[in-house]
Amino acid sequence: MKSFLPMLYGIMASFFFSFSFIMNRSMELSGGYWVWSASLRFLFMFPILLLIVWIRGNLRALLFDMRKQLGVWMGWSMVGFGLFYVPLCFSAAYGPGWLIAATWQVTIIAGSLLAPLFSRVIITKSGPKRIKEKAPLKGLLISLIILFGVIVIQADHGGHLSIKDALLGVVPVLLAAFAYPLGNRKMMEVCNERLDTYQRVLGMTLASLPLWIFLSLYALVHVGAPNAGQIGQSALVAVCSGVIATVLFFKATEMVKRSAHQLAAVEATQAGEIIFTVIGELVLLDVAFPSSLSWTGILCIVTGMIVHSLMSKKGK
Repeated sequence: MKSFLPMLYGIMASFFFSFSFIMNRSMELSGGYWVWSASLRFLFMFPILLLIVWIRGNLRALLFDMRKQLGVWMGWSMVGFGLFYVPLCFSAAYGPGWLIAATWQVTIIAGSLLAPLFSRVIITKSGPKRIKEKAPLKGLLISLIILFGVIVIQADHGGHLSIKDALLGVVPVLLAAFAYPLGNRKMMEVCNERLDTYQRVLGMTLASLPLWIFLSLYALVHVGAPNAGQIGQSALVAVCSGVIATVLFFKATEMVKRSAHQLAAVEATQAGEIIFTVIGELVLLDVAFPSSLSWTGILCIVTGMIVHSLMSKKGK
């Protein structure tokens, strides 16, 4: 049960993360500006997380840690949050949420490929020793099933898009897919168990705040203030995806960070976002039902997620 808990947290996170794909597409279809969609999420997240960390009595320790290495906090937070969410919101203008969610699953492979960039400390007879992580080859091979599913979906849907729309809808998501696990893992390394998950998410939100303030000012000058509908939907995204999903996912990765295989398995749970996004868009946005070929791709993605989960249980 203990080994399944991180997977459960990951699946729960995928449900709440799906709100981003659904609401971002909804805001785009109703005329909302994507820059507001990106910045409002984090501006709403900040006071909520600040209150949570303050109530838990952990705010002072976080601010002390950030002050000691502010440049590191700001740099990796801009990668993990800025280069992750800005491209996702931008891409919402070029395809349905379920298609963006499917493309986003490349992050599962990205997480495995990034493993050699990180190290961990092990205790040996001669004392603590830092070793480089290795890419989990078995997990990477299974992730290729997921990648195949993504390619099938893109090939099926790509026939309905211009080359420009296809590139603008896919390339930003690929950038985000690498930025998110890179920023998350680097900040786990920086925090080194000194801070809990809530502190880490608040710290990354605070460190990336200059970007969201700048984008808000740009949007205000460029298109004016957001309408009430976009504000309300952005608040919903902030609570569901920004706070609940992010905390659940970061907690899950924190629990398995010493195992590259289990970390890859937890990241693979995010494939559940596709199913939740498809259901949500069918119910809320009345989008066209995915074709049988797209469903074949979705099935491959979910199969890869399940196999990852089984491997994680075996501790391989």
